Amino acid sequence: MDLTIHWTFLPHTDPEASLGFYRDTLGFEVRNDVGYEDMRWITVGPVGRLDTSVVLEPPAADPGLTDEERRTIAVLMDKGTYARLTLATPDLDAVFDRVQAAGAEVVQEPIQQPYGVRDCAFRDPSGNLIRINELPPGTPS
Repeated sequence: MDLTIHWTFLPHTDPEASLGFYRDTLGFEVRNDVGYEDMRWITVGPVGRLDTSVVLEPPAADPGLTDEERRTIAVLMDKGTYARLTLATPDLDAVFDRVQAAGAEVVQEPIQQPYGVRDCAFRDPSGNLIRINELPPGTPS
């Protein structure tokens, strides 16, 4: 089989703050921005890489969720334990400096992990954990 990851979804609680982080700080392009009532679904992704997108969605838009489930999602998002995304770059230090300078919450500065990956971590404006791995030299990006 030939499969790729085409879209993934992350919850957001503030569309403008999310745009500021994903578009302005990470440099992603906005591919779609759809509103319905007081909710917005914003699709972003790496510039020129249309094969991979992140859809920023209202966290509890599913009409099948109960009020208790919505409260649980809100609590988990506040703790920063509800959702996560791992990105990769050939220049981790430059990306770390840019994201930190933009004021994102630093969870972990760049470090060589014992399992072989050098990475860092931030929280986006909605509390999602964003890990950034450094690609080894010669790895296609």
